[in-house]
Amino acid sequence: MSAASHPAEEILDIVDENDVVVGRAPRGEAYAKGLRHRCVFVLARDAEGRVFVHRRTPTKLVFPSLYDMFVGGVVGAGESYDDAALREAEEELGVRGLPRPVPLFTFLYEASAPAPAGGPEPVRHSWWSAVYEVRCELPVRPQAEEVAWHRFLPEPELEARLGDWEWVPDGLAAYERLRRHRER
Repeated sequence: MSAASHPAEEILDIVDENDVVVGRAPRGEAYAKGLRHRCVFVLARDAEGRVFVHRRTPTKLVFPSLYDMFVGGVVGAGESYDDAALREAEEELGVRGLPRPVPLFTFLYEASAPAPAGGPEPVRHSWWSAVYEVRCELPVRPQAEEVAWHRFLPEPELEARLGDWEWVPDGLAAYERLRRHRER
């Protein structure tokens, strides 16, 4: 079976606190053991400048059924951040021929989540995160395995929803950093 049919089996680069590759592991193991890896976050805007917002499916390995204002995901073993950003954006939006996402900044995301039912310890999340932006003027057909609901929202409406909807914590962290990045 391929990693595409079993996301937990996808091989990721494991990195240190300086984003230097120190090994490789399947995604499921990286999540279970809190191994630091790489992720991309792509803020997708339509022709009118609205932001693509979606709710993740309940089958996602991390943060199921939560809202997100980014498309993206893990960077595969040996894959560049730039290539992963384009691949993930096209996959999740369900488009081909998207312009290359523009890199904005990187940051190290670290957090702990409650232990899974019956688990003895909290789960540690740690990944180097590259944030991008892209304009998507193509009709979107979001990937059904990844996206349960979607809409392009004007940014003021997105901002108003931040306190109302349950958002993925890493996406919120990336969005807060994006707001500070814009202010500079």
